[in-house]
Amino acid sequence: MKMAVSWPATELGEAIEILDSMRIPLSSRERQLRQGVFPYYGAQGIIDQIDDYIFDGKFILVAEDGENLNSRRLPLALMATGKFWVNNHAHIIRARPDIADDVFLLHSLNSADIKPYVTGAAQPKLSQANLRLIKLVLPPLPIQRRIAGILSAYDDLIENSQRRIKILEEMARRLYREWFVYFRFPGHEGCRFVESPLGEIPEGWEVKKLTDCVEINPRVRVPREGVKPFVPMGCLSNDSMLITDIESREGNSGSKFQNNDTLFARITPCLENGKTGYVQFLPDWDSVALGSTEFIILRSKSLTPEFVYLLARSDEFRGTAIKSMSGATGRQRVQERCFDDYLMIQPPQDLLDSFSAVVRPGFDMVYRLHLQIQNLRRTRDLLLPRLLSGQIDVEALPELELTAS
Repeated sequence: MKMAVSWPATELGEAIEILDSMRIPLSSRERQLRQGVFPYYGAQGIIDQIDDYIFDGKFILVAEDGENLNSRRLPLALMATGKFWVNNHAHIIRARPDIADDVFLLHSLNSADIKPYVTGAAQPKLSQANLRLIKLVLPPLPIQRRIAGILSAYDDLIENSQRRIKILEEMARRLYREWFVYFRFPGHEGCRFVESPLGEIPEGWEVKKLTDCVEINPRVRVPREGVKPFVPMGCLSNDSMLITDIESREGNSGSKFQNNDTLFARITPCLENGKTGYVQFLPDWDSVALGSTEFIILRSKSLTPEFVYLLARSDEFRGTAIKSMSGATGRQRVQERCFDDYLMIQPPQDLLDSFSAVVRPGFDMVYRLHLQIQNLRRTRDLLLPRLLSGQIDVEALPELELTAS
């Protein structure tokens, strides 16, 4: 039996360089005027693309503030590489090369208990001073690098699956635009166009009110008894259909939805940021989940579920919702009546069915890849403490090669 080993705990400040003094925050207005190709990072990742950079290389970004410091729904730290800009909501650090390995530090931070170092209840904060005090176990550098190599094999698989999800999502959105915005659907070459309130449309297509085609916040009966899946706003992605980190709650308070419904954020800044989800995590067709009251639930009446989700992602649909927002600054909400007069084009049913037959396998694959990513992360995160404790002999392990299934 492998004997446990004991490596000393070291304060993070002894193992890193901190480059926070180089951060330069930009307002949303400034970023709007400086759109470009370089990532602009906030506390939890990329929030914009601008025209310049202040960092070039490989760095660890650690969230300085935000609810995630307590909930840890997302990783505390992430690796940023290449040319990028950072605002003042993320610490910028890198390992001292004679003491620590960057990848090892990244995973150690994401596994660390940081509760003693987080201050503030309403606005959680991890100050630079407290960041330095976080204690991590640091084995000898060769061991760190060996562990980093093992964990990186999992990271590579996760990154590959994330890339595939992004490609599948973009393919579905492009196909939606080709068929239903630019009217380049199969057989369009011989199609006759006719005038309509929305301009020229293919003959046989109809202009209808959205509410004739899509049910807004459908009524769903949910018993008070028992535990149900619950989706807070933070579970929705800005740029993907995925709904992650689902909670469980008793009762029946909140929005109510089922598989194939679309969750559409109604409150600022979540709507502007793109939070929209497609429900496909429930075990069967009649199961019901609960969620934030700040969701608008969209359900197909005469379209298809995939079409409704992609419609909700379209610039025109989102623009109409954003223009209707009212309320106090910072808490503005979409007015549902804005959809009463929203006109849309209803394609023929056979074309809708053909479209969904093409994109539905991609929707299914996105969800399967998401489950694979969850399993890989769980396995990776369980490995680290066992590697650090010596339960697994790092030096005896062969080079790890993982392949996607």
